[in-house]
Amino acid sequence: MTKIENRVSARSIRRGAMVLTTVLLASVVASRKSNWNAAVAAQAPPAGPSIQLNPVVPPTVTFGDRTPVAIENAFDIFSWNSFIALNWPPGPNGKGDPKKKPGQSGDNATVWETWIGLDNIFLEGGKTPSWDAPPVIPQACQVNRRKGEPVLVMVGKTPNLLTAADQPFKTGPLIDQNKTYARFEIHANRSMFDYILNNKLYSRAGQSAFTGTVSFPCGGGTDAGAIMLKAAWKVLGTGDDPKHFHRTQALVYTAASSNPTVGESCTRQTVGLVGFHIGRRLNISSQWVWSTFEQIDNAPDDTEVRGGTLKSKYNFFNPACKDCPLNEPPPRPWVPNRPDKRPTQVVRINSLPEQAIASAKQQNQTAQALLAGVARKSVWQYYRLISTQWPTQTNNNCTANPANPNGTPFPQFLANVTLETYVQGTTPQSSSSCINCHGNATMTNGAASDFTYLLENAK
Repeated sequence: MTKIENRVSARSIRRGAMVLTTVLLASVVASRKSNWNAAVAAQAPPAGPSIQLNPVVPPTVTFGDRTPVAIENAFDIFSWNSFIALNWPPGPNGKGDPKKKPGQSGDNATVWETWIGLDNIFLEGGKTPSWDAPPVIPQACQVNRRKGEPVLVMVGKTPNLLTAADQPFKTGPLIDQNKTYARFEIHANRSMFDYILNNKLYSRAGQSAFTGTVSFPCGGGTDAGAIMLKAAWKVLGTGDDPKHFHRTQALVYTAASSNPTVGESCTRQTVGLVGFHIGRRLNISSQWVWSTFEQIDNAPDDTEVRGGTLKSKYNFFNPACKDCPLNEPPPRPWVPNRPDKRPTQVVRINSLPEQAIASAKQQNQTAQALLAGVARKSVWQYYRLISTQWPTQTNNNCTANPANPNGTPFPQFLANVTLETYVQGTTPQSSSSCINCHGNATMTNGAASDFTYLLENAK
């Protein structure tokens, strides 16, 4: 990054901090319920946020010092506290069990895996979904499925066997170094599901009849608000250390195709979590706050490639290959259950400003040490926050400024190499930016859908 770019980034985050601080101070006048508001009202220095082992999903971002650096840190701390709570061992009610800790036995089932999946919200024929209904399972997987076993169907936002919305713009499947397709899934929490259900947005007919403005519940107070997340998985195979991944047994499904001719398949595999993307609608942000995490061995940064400071092995990069095309989709046809596959050579395009890089690095060190302190064998220490994207200009009470609906996000670009593999970079309207991309989301009738593409799946 040049000195000019550094100065521009610094000015951008300072302006964002000033605007966001104004919004936050306005909320102080309106309410004194939060710890931060109470501290301001008492004219005492606000306590800074910290990363904690806490099973409660944080309802919003906690701010202490209101300098630009401290605000950036606060958002990244919020991201890590969300990650920890969502990956907490669940109790019988699906919430984090306070008697347990994540990774105390090495690995654990998680809270978010109890949430409803995309295919169970948007049913064939626009049928009414139910949170507690049995999951929708392809016929080929029904015979051998064990109770509670997930079925992974999604392989990307692409045609020809790849059917669900995941990778925007320039697309293609992601193939690991063992020549196996990555798989994806989307989940929503109860708050988000109930809003879809109560407003009948699960069907095309319901969306056509809906006359209001889609506005999902905002987190704040004791309510976490609407949460949606995407998870990326790889089949664990040769050379993978299973102790470095959150793992599950899953049925990996591929639909039949006539062009090319491919038979339907459903096989049981051990899969490891490689990407985790959280969208949170909060009382300070109508544009949602976006937190993206990856397993630490996914791919090198472009600076590491140029400098030759590479690890011996990555999930999606071969250090020994000198002429492999970088960040290019594999050639068609894209057939997950055929052997003629070429691994994707993934490199992270370093598009983040230095402030975001420094904050994520600091919080990663703190969180990873905290998680390793639970147990030396904890898998959760092998994940890292890439960054948090948040709007620098927003109104209070979870509303957007009509003159700036996307709120000037910071950082401007943010990509997860497992979810936005082929759209990394710094090109406006083309490179990955959570808020700017999701700001274009609509329902099936073309009406705005509040920064989520989920509603496009209505039938």
